[in-house]
This record gives sequence, structure tokens and C-alpha cells, in this order.
Amino acid sequence: MTSASKAVDFETQLAELEKLVESMETGNLSLEDSLKSFEKGVNLTRSCLKTLKKAELKVQKLSSLDVDAELTNFQLDE
Repeated sequence: MTSASKAVDFETQLAELEKLVESMETGNLSLEDSLKSFEKGVNLTRSCLKTLKKAELKVQKLSSLDVDAELTNFQLDE
């Protein structure tokens, strides 16, 4: 997956999360639908946070004082 498609995935997930929150805030969902939306929102939030953490690690690496530091693909524990 390219970094461009990862960014799209992040943006798509964030937009989906925002829609879920908006629909839950209306109070028009049944309890069952609210719980399903909440569960989906938690999973989307975790995925977005994981993506942001990877980006943060890359920024830290790029900002390091070691001019010869190599960029690597960061793998976070699941």
C-alpha cells in the first residue's frame, strides 16, 4: 500500500468516524444500533490512532539529529 493510499484510508476512516458520531448524537438510533456504531467507532479510532502513531514515529526519525539515519517502515505491535 502506498503512502498516498494510506493517507486516503486514514481520511476515509476519520470521515466515517465523524459520521458515526453525528448519527449517535442525534439520539435516533436504537440501543442495538448505538452499540454497533459505538463498537465500529472504537475500532476506527484505534486504527486512526495507530496510523497517527506511525506518522509521529516517522516525524521523530526525520527530525533526529542523526543526518545519516535511514528511514524504515515502522511496525507497531497489534
